[in-house]
Amino acid sequence: MLFESVIVDVLKFLPSQKLLAEKKRVRELLAQKRRLLTKEDVVEQSALIVAAIEQMPCFEAAKTVLIYYPMRNEIDVLSLIKKYKKKKTFLFPVTHRFSMDACPYEGNAKMHRGKYNIPEPTTAPYKESIDLIIVPGVGFDKQGNRLGRGGGYYDKFITSIRKNTKLIGVGYDFQLIEEVPVNRRDKKMDYIVTPSMGAIKIKRD
Repeated sequence: MLFESVIVDVLKFLPSQKLLAEKKRVRELLAQKRRLLTKEDVVEQSALIVAAIEQMPCFEAAKTVLIYYPMRNEIDVLSLIKKYKKKKTFLFPVTHRFSMDACPYEGNAKMHRGKYNIPEPTTAPYKESIDLIIVPGVGFDKQGNRLGRGGGYYDKFITSIRKNTKLIGVGYDFQLIEEVPVNRRDKKMDYIVTPSMGAIKIKRD
């Protein structure tokens, strides 16, 4: 009976096949749109988002910022490092098989290609509190929900850190959709930033 109850409890947390299929459908649709962007589109739209982030009080106040290395036409916020590296500690994700760490950026000489061929720091994991995380995503909605690439790395990492770390999701205008398919494990953002709408503060229930 104990074994059966454990199985039932596990099944309660497994995403339904319908939800997984919907996530896959939306993910593929938005990823296809992103692939069609030109280099000029990415540069222009990224600059607008960086400018919006710079005006946000939570960014101004942050001493430690977890950033990311863009891939496949994702919004590029790396210019923040060059401009603010003397004022803030920047971290990058380092992915493992089922988890990720946040490691300090100490220059390109201490970067290497990681698990998904994305540049990652070779520095030791950062163990102190993180003030702000700038989170990439495939899609977002105005309720703060995020659709990632499907690995669950950010969701698990966010669960493991302090509750008052601010989360900023960044994406193109077309990535802000009516409703993102989510389950209870998916973590909500505190802000969504798009090129035309700037920073949207998410209202909590």
